[in-house]
Amino acid sequence: MSVQIRLLIDCPDKVGLVALVSEFLAKHDVSIIEASHHTDSRLNRFFMRHEISSEASDFNEHALADEFAILAEEHAMNWSLVNNTSKQRMALLASHESHCLVDVLHRWHTGEFDCEIPCIISNHRQMQKYADWYQIPFHYVDFTDKQLAFANIDELLDQYQIDVVVLARFMQIIPDDMCVKWAGKMLNIHHSFLPSFAGAKPYQQAYDRGVKLIGATCHYVTKDLDEGPIIEQEVMRISHSDDVNDMVRKGKRCEVMALASGIRYHLEHRVVICEHKTVVFD
Repeated sequence: MSVQIRLLIDCPDKVGLVALVSEFLAKHDVSIIEASHHTDSRLNRFFMRHEISSEASDFNEHALADEFAILAEEHAMNWSLVNNTSKQRMALLASHESHCLVDVLHRWHTGEFDCEIPCIISNHRQMQKYADWYQIPFHYVDFTDKQLAFANIDELLDQYQIDVVVLARFMQIIPDDMCVKWAGKMLNIHHSFLPSFAGAKPYQQAYDRGVKLIGATCHYVTKDLDEGPIIEQEVMRISHSDDVNDMVRKGKRCEVMALASGIRYHLEHRVVICEHKTVVFD
């Protein structure tokens, strides 16, 4: 049976890195199914993503990782080796807006997202009907005491052994300690084309500025509100005749598309965070 693995590398750039990795894989009877490379000349860093496969009967994934670790240390590589059969456990957090939550659930249900969704958490009880429809455990969290609410959420995420958290229009500011704990593993959808119109009521801000393009941004959550590394963005043209309600209605299309792409890129290990930016191998 074929074993398929994703290899992700981020390291200082130098001549011969592609050949070095390719020779290592060939030596271990591993084939390269998909290869992506990028060099950031300003940072002098090299990024690589390989989908690799082996049909060798004696293939040992852990032995491969142990040997690659020696090579990686020699060339100061940040790296990961992930078996494609390992499904990440993704928690969904939502508030009163349902369009992003419903879209993610539909894509998961139809197999577009190769992951598990062990729970849905919300500060609005009406979200439970969507969880019930997809037979996913639902947890309502009362936000009268925000500190206690986030403590409850953090406990639930640990209880369900969550790998990635998706804020599907969860309209609460995440505490700093949770941002640190879930760095690079918590995705948010913001309803504007960041860095423009961060914070509250971005469509109203856009209307007040008379913009001709609106958008949405999927990004990783950090302690700096709406300033985390950007994974994906979608935009659409509007006109002077569109009021705020028109922008909200039209912008929802941008939101679901940007979030869906961001989730897929993350689940497929196509994103490398570097400083305040990302390299996304689409």
